[in-house]
Amino acid sequence: MSTEDAKKSVTGATVIKPSSDDRKQSAAATAAATGPASGKRFIIKSADMKEDMQKEAVDIAIAAFDKHNVEKDVAEHIKKEFDKKHGPTWHCIVGRNFGSYVTHETNHFVYFYLDQKAVLLFKSG
Repeated sequence: MSTEDAKKSVTGATVIKPSSDDRKQSAAATAAATGPASGKRFIIKSADMKEDMQKEAVDIAIAAFDKHNVEKDVAEHIKKEFDKKHGPTWHCIVGRNFGSYVTHETNHFVYFYLDQKAVLLFKSG
């Protein structure tokens, strides 16, 4: 089953891989961009999420990295903000080196890099 087939399945399972040859990507994913007034570079690697929500995720992540030094605390900050603004149940993973295989609700998944850190944010449950 291809990655696109997996995305279209009822469960919405998505595999995160470094290459992004056949994944649907937003216009924001085509080039690195700089966050507002922070100077941090971000790249959307994979997304099943509206672009305004993707931008919100990046903005919240920038604020979380400015406030916290520990990745667990950054992930908690992002998760709690999305729970508050978009209802439960969001999950967030932050780090430089991790693998994942997740099931997410349609239109509620984003995976991006903010400088050297990866952020995986999705809604499930």
